[in-house]
Amino acid sequence: MREVAVVGSAQSPCLAANRRDDMAGILLPVLRAALGGLGLDRERVDFVCSGSHDFHEGRTFAYIESLDAVGAWPPISESHVEMDAAWAFHEAWTWLQLGHGDVALVYGIGRGSLPADLDQIVPTQLDPYYLTPLRPHRDAIAGIQAHALLQAGVTTEPEMARIVARNLAAAQDNPYAQVSGEVAVETLLAAPYVASPLRAHDISPVGDAAAVVVLAAGDTARELCDRPAWVRGIDHRMDGHYPGARDLTRAPSARLAAGQAAASAGFEAAAVDVAELHTEYSAQEPLLVREFGLTASTVLNPSGGPLAGRPTTATGLLRIAEAAAAIRTGRAGRALAHATNGQALQQNLVCLLAGDGS
Repeated sequence: MREVAVVGSAQSPCLAANRRDDMAGILLPVLRAALGGLGLDRERVDFVCSGSHDFHEGRTFAYIESLDAVGAWPPISESHVEMDAAWAFHEAWTWLQLGHGDVALVYGIGRGSLPADLDQIVPTQLDPYYLTPLRPHRDAIAGIQAHALLQAGVTTEPEMARIVARNLAAAQDNPYAQVSGEVAVETLLAAPYVASPLRAHDISPVGDAAAVVVLAAGDTARELCDRPAWVRGIDHRMDGHYPGARDLTRAPSARLAAGQAAASAGFEAAAVDVAELHTEYSAQEPLLVREFGLTASTVLNPSGGPLAGRPTTATGLLRIAEAAAAIRTGRAGRALAHATNGQALQQNLVCLLAGDGS
């Protein structure tokens, strides 16, 4: 296997709405920042991969517009996934393993504010015969999962409030976060329910942003970065599509992905210093901590995580970018990045990263 590392990344602020800009307009400055920070131009990139959701855009092949920023002429080697861009990251890592090039660029553009009514859009991910026609609102299934987690003793409402307070406090140091201001646990617990037992603050705020991650292999990574964040293990798995056929208090695909990544990395998820978890709902954090076997010594979501801003299709990629940044800046020796797609943690990706000597 080739050594592949995250050598750079960039993102735009997660805004509540960004409809005035097209995809290329949102992406271009972020692309320039990521490549410019490494002293690269676009001609030096051997492969480009992106992620998006056509149903959020309301049109097929929506991502094509973003290629105006990437530059599709002269012809480039390019691919796309209809998923969170963390899965595009996995494809780019796989492409580099083939040895066809040394530098890959991954990007995701979240425009969650684009749909006029997310309650009409999100259910299209569900079973088209039985569940989609029922039109459960965007947070309904997450509320069912949170209730199951409470009933099973996996978490409590006070713990959920503490998780939110911790993430919002961490987001104070993140200039890209969508929310600001620390909130007391008592204040959070006094808020009304949105999808019991979820309150508004338990739900990550949908926003618009672009994220770019640059990967490089072997000696090229060492030339571009003083402290590369090496991808030591990466894997993704999925559970059943129908939520009623699953135990929503478990995430077996997350556990399996972590185990497979650990087998390649040579260290367990419990051995990481930092974990960036794609928790779109506060109740999901204790579930993932249990599935990954994380301990109190691991710092969770030091960036503030998705509870401080969720740009659709870029949220998972941002977890990889933030975990890698912790290694590149020396704040961590080992890190875990997690991404999810679908309802109630249906699909999960785990990436284990480490610096040299870790």
